[in-house]
Amino acid sequence: MSTQPPPVKGSNARFSKPSYAYSIVSIALVLFLLGIMCVLLMHAQRLSNHFKENLEIIVVLADDIAPANTQALQAEISRKPYTKSIEYVSKDEAAQQFMSQTKENFDTILGFNPLFASFNLYLTAAYANADSLRTIKSTLTKNPVIKEVFYQEAVVNLVNANVQRISIVLIILSVLFFGVAFILIDNTVKLAMYSNRFLIKSMQLVGATRWFITQPFITQSIYNGLISGMLASVLLALLLLLAQNNIPELSILHDLLSFVLICIIITLLGVFISWWSTKTSVVKYLQMQLDELY
Repeated sequence: MSTQPPPVKGSNARFSKPSYAYSIVSIALVLFLLGIMCVLLMHAQRLSNHFKENLEIIVVLADDIAPANTQALQAEISRKPYTKSIEYVSKDEAAQQFMSQTKENFDTILGFNPLFASFNLYLTAAYANADSLRTIKSTLTKNPVIKEVFYQEAVVNLVNANVQRISIVLIILSVLFFGVAFILIDNTVKLAMYSNRFLIKSMQLVGATRWFITQPFITQSIYNGLISGMLASVLLALLLLLAQNNIPELSILHDLLSFVLICIIITLLGVFISWWSTKTSVVKYLQMQLDELY
C-alpha cells in the first residue's frame, strides 16, 4: 500500500506543493535569523575570552636571580593551569621599551638601568577574574625571587563587569528570539497544513488509519526541515564570509567547529519544530468534524 496521500481534485491539491515551498523558504529565513543570534553569542563569548586572555600580568624578578633560576621559574609558571603564555623581558629590553614609549633616556641621567627583568604573564580566560588573580598574585609573591606581581585591577574588573552585563542581555535576547522563532515556524507549518485539511479528512473518511494518514505528512515535514536548515546554513555562511571580507579583524573570532555546530543545531531545530507542528496539525484536523473545516 502506498504511503502517499491520495490525489484530491480541486484547489486544495493545487495549493499543496506551493504551500510547502512557502513553508520551506519561511522556515529557512527564521532559522537564518536564529543562526545569526547564535553566531553573535559565539562571537561575544570568543571576544570576551580574547580580551581576558590579553590582560597582561607583570611578574617582576629580583635583580640577583641567576639565569638558570629564571629559566626554571619560567618553565614552572608555564606549566600552571592558569597560564596561557609567558614571555621573559630582560632589563635591557625593559629599558628599550621604556625609552621607546617615553622618548626619555634615563641612563644619561642616572647612569644605570633602574628597571628589573620580568615575565609578561597571560592567563587563560577562566582565570582572568579578580578572585583568581588575587590568588595567583598571592601564590607567586611567596617565591623569594619574585619581587612584585602587578596587573591593572581596575581594567580587569571593568572587563569582567561588561562581559557579565553583555552576556545577560544576549541570553535574554536569545530566549526571546527563540520563542519568536518557534511561534513563527509553528504558524508557518500550520498554515501549510491548513491547505491540506480536506485531504486529511478525506483519507479518514475512506477508512485510512491515523498512522497511514500522518506518516507521509511527517516525512514531508522532516524533509522540509532539513532543506530549510541547509538553506539557512548556506545563507549564514555567505553572510559570515561577506563580513570577514569587509572586516578582516573578525577572523580572530572565527571558529569552524562552532559554526558547524550552530548549523547542525538550527537544522535539527527546524526539523523538530516542523515535525511537531505537522503532527499536531494533522491530529487536530482528524479530530475535527467535516463541517468545522470550512
